[in-house]
Amino acid sequence: PKQPQLESAALLVTVFVAAVCGLVYELIAGTLSSYLLGDSVTQFSLVIGLFLTAMGIGAYLSKYIQRHLIEALIAIEMAVGVVGGVTAFVGFATFALTAAYSFVLVLLVLLVGILVGMEIPLVIRILREEVALPLTLAHVLSLDYAGALIASLFFPFVLLPEVGLVRGGMLMGLLNVGVALYLLSKVRGSSKRRRRLAYMGGGLSVALVLGIVVAPGATTFFE
Repeated sequence: PKQPQLESAALLVTVFVAAVCGLVYELIAGTLSSYLLGDSVTQFSLVIGLFLTAMGIGAYLSKYIQRHLIEALIAIEMAVGVVGGVTAFVGFATFALTAAYSFVLVLLVLLVGILVGMEIPLVIRILREEVALPLTLAHVLSLDYAGALIASLFFPFVLLPEVGLVRGGMLMGLLNVGVALYLLSKVRGSSKRRRRLAYMGGGLSVALVLGIVVAPGATTFFE
């Protein structure tokens, strides 16, 4: 019998981390807009609505990915980590230096939401080749919802007061890229695509670490 390319457990770990990071990015965007524009009810309502709509768009677009599903999932994880990780930094910079904050925020929220929305359908399509579909759906959705709960507690009680919006976002981005590299390490075999993804993940990790280092000074400058 054909050996599976990837362990199911690695994909389930990815689902959990992606759920945590995705909701944290959503909370970061809502909190940032509340800080800068006020009217937290309106800002959170808009961010949540845009994010969920974008997730639906991403889920629909995922059907057009027909080949190299595992590599596509890894690349999407890295993209989520970068875009979501710099959302607060870009938001502060845009608000301080331009008049296009609302437009840029909408673009960032939509982009992160589309990427996050593509993840779960891809994971299910990969997993159903290895385990029964009902079991796959049960595991994926349970971990997705559990990750959302962890994020809703972690963000207000740990990440925001201890790390802050800008560094917190980049730290979660680093976690996203890290789980993408973990997933890549579990893929059997080697190819040029996977090597490129490994180099990309290493470069993005270095960039996010540097961002974490310079974030306090940059945030002070923007304020």
